[in-house]
Amino acid sequence: MVNRNVIIADSSELILKGLKSVLQPIVQNDISFAINFTELKKTIKSFNDVFVIIDYTSEGFSLNELVELKSNYPKTIIMAVTPYTNAQTIVEAIKAGVESHIKKECSINEIKDAFNATVNGKKFFCDDIVKQMRKENINPEKVFFKSLDPNPVQLSERELQIIQYIAEGYTNSQIAAIIYLSNHTVNTHRKNIMKKLGVNNTAGIVMYAVKTQMVSPNQFSFKKSNLI
Repeated sequence: MVNRNVIIADSSELILKGLKSVLQPIVQNDISFAINFTELKKTIKSFNDVFVIIDYTSEGFSLNELVELKSNYPKTIIMAVTPYTNAQTIVEAIKAGVESHIKKECSINEIKDAFNATVNGKKFFCDDIVKQMRKENINPEKVFFKSLDPNPVQLSERELQIIQYIAEGYTNSQIAAIIYLSNHTVNTHRKNIMKKLGVNNTAGIVMYAVKTQMVSPNQFSFKKSNLI
């Protein structure tokens, strides 16, 4: 039996009660519910050794709030159970503090396996998510929680310029021709940008550009040659 205080955070009553029925037989304490982030924060304050199972895509929750939660309660263990989510969003979830991630379509046995692995300090990703990550050359074991940082990412004017071109779909060679640099120099800038942003691929750079409103979501064009 798991001796932790488990909170299921989801806006769906069906999911709340369904997950509780699956996990309550292996959890010593009664499982609590939270239907929004406000309730989740209040409930966490009442417990020690908290294990949160959350759908951060559900109404009333978000990844930004998850970062805040993990920063304020670093000992909290978080397992995400969401509908279909793309690989880059899963990367952002891990950075927000999610230790393990499975899909709502997973079997009951896989949900239990994920819970048991996570409560014992291991990361767990269901098969579908692992396949998604592999397609985009992302290793979830190499992505880590990034706590709230009061200092913004420091990017040079040249790096900001290159980010914008990347987000608009230009290849390294095209960018090099436009700003009169060598391919090697542009590639070095790209590597430095990814390191500063804490991302592993072009999709991460594009997401940063959209979040900071350097480009609008419908502005960039994903060219196969650029997604390397």
